[in-house]
Amino acid sequence: MKSIPLKASSKIVLSLLLTFATQNVYAACVDNVVLVHGNTGTPSDWNNTYDLLKAKNYKDSEIFRPSWGGSSASYNNHSGSEETPVKNAINSAIASSCTGKIDIIGHSMGVTLAAQQVIKLGKSNKIDAFVGVAGAYRGLWTCGAYPWNVWTPTCGASGLSVSSPFLDWLEGKTIASRVYSIKSWSDQIVCGSGTCRAGGIHSSQIDNENATYSYNLDHFGLQTNTAQKQYDLIK
Repeated sequence: MKSIPLKASSKIVLSLLLTFATQNVYAACVDNVVLVHGNTGTPSDWNNTYDLLKAKNYKDSEIFRPSWGGSSASYNNHSGSEETPVKNAINSAIASSCTGKIDIIGHSMGVTLAAQQVIKLGKSNKIDAFVGVAGAYRGLWTCGAYPWNVWTPTCGASGLSVSSPFLDWLEGKTIASRVYSIKSWSDQIVCGSGTCRAGGIHSSQIDNENATYSYNLDHFGLQTNTAQKQYDLIK
């Protein structure tokens, strides 16, 4: 058997090492993920999702958890200071993404707030997957129908009253390449008026979505107990 010269052998080994290293780099390149909590929530509300992402080898630098809003649920809406942390997180995630795209998972008011910022930034082409968990994309009947019985900023023109100017503006707009909603017919917030539907459709469903998934969980359980589904949807 003819032996391979030492110099040639070294080149082969080096070539194999470079190929392996290159494959590892590509395998490690994933979309950055932005996790947007709900009204009066905190970034730690995403701990289950964060822990799963870490277990799947995401780095801290690839996970963004903006903190937005004040402590009064009645005064947070989609206008002003609430916007800035989410906008900054989306911009930062896109800027540092090795794929050039990101994924967004929002909960409750974080769904509509994240969608708003994607549209205002003109970045829908940079969002690969958008997952809305227990959102009120079509409004909350507990907030009334705009402009009647609207008493607080959360339910006002920039809030979640059914057919508010904000929600009418949001309707039908493109927010990502792939869009999914996770909902419940037992959601005590979205279905708090006794019905989950607005305009004949579950209020958590998002316009032009690819699919929707229902769970027998409450409003907050949808966020904490569907981490695996959230991960599956952004892959």
